Amino acid sequence: MSTAPILEVDISHPQPRIVERAAKVLEDGGLIAYPTDTYYGIGCDLASRKAIDRLYGVKGRDRKKPLAFLCPDLSDVSKYAIVSKFAYRTMKQLTPGPFTFVLTATKLVPDMMQTKQRQVGIRVPQAPLMLAIASALGRPIVTTSATDLDGDVLIDAKDIKEKLGNRLDLILDGGVQPNEPSTVVSLFEDQIEVLRQGKGIIVG
Repeated sequence: MSTAPILEVDISHPQPRIVERAAKVLEDGGLIAYPTDTYYGIGCDLASRKAIDRLYGVKGRDRKKPLAFLCPDLSDVSKYAIVSKFAYRTMKQLTPGPFTFVLTATKLVPDMMQTKQRQVGIRVPQAPLMLAIASALGRPIVTTSATDLDGDVLIDAKDIKEKLGNRLDLILDGGVQPNEPSTVVSLFEDQIEVLRQGKGIIVG
């Protein structure tokens, strides 16, 4: 099995040709690895059930545990989740940033991406590269942390290539990335509840 090509990318000012190539890989049902504002992630097109299934396999993750996905802009979130005025105001203050927001899914979200309670995790990261790729794709990107078979987080694209290269289709190298998970925030019933404290800090 061939190993995924690795491309060096400017994470703040991503090269258009790399953005286009990554979006094409996703559109074709492929898996890519990439730096974000929290860690290296691996992801796929939300519209490809086959790719999502592959992603679960690479991650070694229980399929009963939904993965989060990232949107290119806050305006896209309401297509995939029910957003109250309170939730919108809260997300507007915190995005783009290192937060995953837990909301109720709309019918556009595949069942395999939802909990039994129809909840989903959505990100709008402080990551120009990923926002550009999601925008070029025109759909959200399912995302999860890049880990090896033992569950250890991979913080370098070269390690991702060594450990997971034969199971991915493209690796974007943005240099060593600290392992700082996002803060997970529930916005149900117009209340802010931090479910997991990570890099993002909520003041007040």
